[in-house]
Amino acid sequence: MNKISVLLVEDEPVLAAIIKESLETRDFTVHIAGNGNNGWSTFKKVRPDICIVDVMLPGKDGFSLVADIRTVDEKVPIIFLTARKQPEDVIHGLEIGADDYMKKPFSMEELVLRLMVMVRRQQQLSVRSNSSGVVRIGSFTFNIQKLELSADGQMVIQLSQREADLLRLLIEVKNELLDRKTALLKLWGEDDPFAARSMDVYITRLRKYFREDDSIEIINIRGKGYSLIEYA
Repeated sequence: MNKISVLLVEDEPVLAAIIKESLETRDFTVHIAGNGNNGWSTFKKVRPDICIVDVMLPGKDGFSLVADIRTVDEKVPIIFLTARKQPEDVIHGLEIGADDYMKKPFSMEELVLRLMVMVRRQQQLSVRSNSSGVVRIGSFTFNIQKLELSADGQMVIQLSQREADLLRLLIEVKNELLDRKTALLKLWGEDDPFAARSMDVYITRLRKYFREDDSIEIINIRGKGYSLIEYA
């Protein structure tokens, strides 16, 4: 099995060295960049399997770097590292394309766990109800393996990994309740306010994708969760 390639963009040399050593002992290959500009050039050169990006970087900041990455690669999983405490900063990072975030200081074991979860999701994406990995929702077709949502074969929307995972959970309980806490634990591993706000962002995105189809609605069941409704 090939080693998983990680791009680590972190301007604190000591922290970068610790992360690199910890990941490489677990069979990852780590490419370090000390600022956003080098991170961008390294990304284009090595095309990593996963990116770990600090938000506060010299030169091109983490937000700008991730926005650039998303112009050329919609699928690569991206984790933000941030010392910022405001939920708005985290939400902004998710809105521009990150899949996850970790607040500094963080546990190295937790970082490794989150990386492994992302790897497993990429390797084992499936839907219980459809082994082919292709699901029909209203006028849309959801290709789980390719992370693509298409409308009658004309418009193709490239989903992020987190968008695809959340949509898959909604489809699995279509017309029933997707319990909020269950979804948070499955996708984020926690149900704190930051994770909850993050999920709200992804729900908003999914609603936007389906807005032209009156037969599909994602409703909020206050205090309980969400439900993807497909009207006959």
